[in-house]
Amino acid sequence: MNERAGDQHGGRGWSERRGSGGQGRRDERRDERRGHGRGDRGHRGPRRYSAQAQSQRSRSADPARSAAYHVLRAVAAGAYANLELPKALRDGRVHGRDAAFATELTYGTLRMQGLYDAIISAAADRPAARIDGHLLDVLRLGTHQLLGMRVAAHAAADQTVGLARNVAGQGAAGLTNAVMRRISEHSLDEWIAQVAPDDLAPIKRLALVHSHPEWVVKALRQGLLGHGAATPETIDAELEALLAADNAPARVALVARPGLAEMAELEDAGAERSTLSPVGAHWPQGDPGSIAAVRQGRAAVQDEGSQLLALALAAVPVETDGPQRWLDLCAGPGGKAGLLAALAVQEGADLVANEVSEHRTELVRQTLAPAIAAAEASGRTIEVRTGDGREVGEDEPERYTRVLVDAPCTGLGALRRRPEARWRRQPSDLGELGPLQRDLLASAIDATAPGGVIAYATCSPHLSETTFVVSDVLKKRDDVEQIDARPFLRDAAGEVVADTGDGPAVQLWPHRHGTDGMYVALLRKR
Repeated sequence: MNERAGDQHGGRGWSERRGSGGQGRRDERRDERRGHGRGDRGHRGPRRYSAQAQSQRSRSADPARSAAYHVLRAVAAGAYANLELPKALRDGRVHGRDAAFATELTYGTLRMQGLYDAIISAAADRPAARIDGHLLDVLRLGTHQLLGMRVAAHAAADQTVGLARNVAGQGAAGLTNAVMRRISEHSLDEWIAQVAPDDLAPIKRLALVHSHPEWVVKALRQGLLGHGAATPETIDAELEALLAADNAPARVALVARPGLAEMAELEDAGAERSTLSPVGAHWPQGDPGSIAAVRQGRAAVQDEGSQLLALALAAVPVETDGPQRWLDLCAGPGGKAGLLAALAVQEGADLVANEVSEHRTELVRQTLAPAIAAAEASGRTIEVRTGDGREVGEDEPERYTRVLVDAPCTGLGALRRRPEARWRRQPSDLGELGPLQRDLLASAIDATAPGGVIAYATCSPHLSETTFVVSDVLKKRDDVEQIDARPFLRDAAGEVVADTGDGPAVQLWPHRHGTDGMYVALLRKR
């Protein structure tokens, strides 16, 4: 199974107050060299380059940039940035403002990799694919500092050349120096005009400008139209807004798990109550682990879209008698299961959290520990187990009253949080995921008691992972019907969430709702 696309860890940089006295002055001098945040590409002219000779520049890069580089290399080897970055920061002893800088450098570089590779190719006078991977990652980091962050050109060049010398030798440092000089001679808009001219094919140009693979741009375009979020007249503006949203760092969203944490605890710690999720909040800055409720697992980092779909499943009336048993069929790593478990305890229901991977099962068990304790105290049961979700329907037919299928998917709805996914995923993945998604949904229906409810969810708006899966499964069965999910997605004020499509399924969008691109269809067993 793939890592769940909606995980948020590492999505934004942590920051803390600048120290006083000598440390504050050192921070100020460092900020003059480095700068923080994203630049304004529309009004920036060519960057002033350092007159310092290459031989006089840094022999190595600072810890923050080195940490970002090591994360990029780990991602190239198949790792996930949100898991690697915290380790790289710890190993490099990078804290505070430097950690925030490294976070933006890492995630910004990964997001804009497609555009930067085109710019590097032009500046190096050779295709980026022909540049050694270690050096290419160094150049990508340098390009982001020059074109995507407020870093002085001389500081960006100095540190990038030093990093190149460290990882690829003196010869690579010379090439890096030349490429950085050429890139600094033009603004981002000027580079875009060169590598993505207006006469380029529209999809190809959008893919370059917004740094997405062409197949992803096409899939998102089809998704906007297919889910009723755009018309032929509005599709161009909607698509561009969605692509831009994918490149904007996502706000850190928190969930106060009902019965385990109070919203006031999060607010007292500095969080801002969500207007979208009744149990959600936004964390403005810093480490969310500084909140006691988060450290203790009573609250957690969780996208508001994920919160809404779990709340929707719990809100649909069931037409069954007897004990209430809930099932999360694909529970790892545990975010949605954590909310479902808390809701189950409140509703007097038992819950089974099933996960196919033993490692991820342990993550689910850790996440659900507070809810497990609360269930035991109230005479209910929460069971965490390892098993193949495709077999549950046959092994436990008609046992459960509420079932969540949070199916493995391409994660195209969570590209803000998982920027590497856009480069890692391929259209061929759909051929493997499609049958799995259909098998899991069919198993969930088999495991559901008559009158019970199934929620099929993905963090992707791709039609092949959403509408087509549900319709294909329903065509083969006469024991289940789709119900309108829209009335069950309600915001913090109790109002139906707007702009979720024409129904009966719901599709959330980053550019419209500020959430991941979550899809949910609700089915009732006849």
